[in-house]
Amino acid sequence: MSGANALLISPAARDALQRWLDHQRALKGAAENTITAYQGDLVDFLAFMTLHKGDSQGLGALSKITISDMRAWMAQTRSGDVGPRSMARKLSAVKAFYRWLAEREGFEPTAVLSTRSPKFPKKLPRPLAIDAAQAMIDSVEMQSRHAWVAARDVAVLTLLWGCGLRISEALGLKGADAPLPEVLRIIGKGGKERVVPVLPAARDAVDAYLRVCPFGKERDAPLFRAVRGGPLAARAISQVMADARMQLGLPASATPHALRHSFATHLLDAGGDLRAIQELLGHASLSTTQAYTAVDTARLMDVYNRAHPKAGGGS
Repeated sequence: MSGANALLISPAARDALQRWLDHQRALKGAAENTITAYQGDLVDFLAFMTLHKGDSQGLGALSKITISDMRAWMAQTRSGDVGPRSMARKLSAVKAFYRWLAEREGFEPTAVLSTRSPKFPKKLPRPLAIDAAQAMIDSVEMQSRHAWVAARDVAVLTLLWGCGLRISEALGLKGADAPLPEVLRIIGKGGKERVVPVLPAARDAVDAYLRVCPFGKERDAPLFRAVRGGPLAARAISQVMADARMQLGLPASATPHALRHSFATHLLDAGGDLRAIQELLGHASLSTTQAYTAVDTARLMDVYNRAHPKAGGGS
């Protein structure tokens, strides 16, 4: 353990930290990069406490850290242009270390463990441009040596992009759902049901897959089959998309879930109503749909001004 901050840490705290890092490496199987990140975060934390308290922080002193001390550390860390995600990671490392240390030293770590992580927006996959989404489907069709597997993958991706289904919803379809009707009743998250129109292109893609699929269409069996006939796993679709995006030079954000985002964004760009898109996606909150479609504030206000009765729009 080296560096100026490491020199501020008491020998007892340094030894405890090293034992914890060894524990993470040996028993938890943590990667070396993770160990290095843990070490840097905790050395900085322990060094701060030494300076904050004005005295070397032995194990006894570390057991008496208060919520006020934790807030001071977070405020100082955030002032160094550390973003909320990085702050949350640092706090997670501190909590893990303290949980381990408290068990061995017999103290109550409530002040540390009850410290709340900063809130930050979830990262959403970026939608693909229309030509990129089409190129992805075209490329996926060329990935497999088996014609029926290629047709299957095209059908799945067409449902994600053309109907806004989650990958779990597409792979949850049964033989009884085919041939696909003009509208599908989908049971989404939390058991919430929604009605989704099915584009002719999606119906045609599923029909093309069924014509060449070597496994019979059984009512209660999965509609989309794996190579050996079992249920198709989401990771298989993720992998075929990963191979295609490598060929196309698309970013790592070009995932199955990104196609669902693309469905919503492309509808909105074509003049679709935000409320209607919310229903199609099965979102409880309009704010979630706004984030999903990557719509900017100007576009949202335009929808609002045209739709809200006080703005002179419709009801």
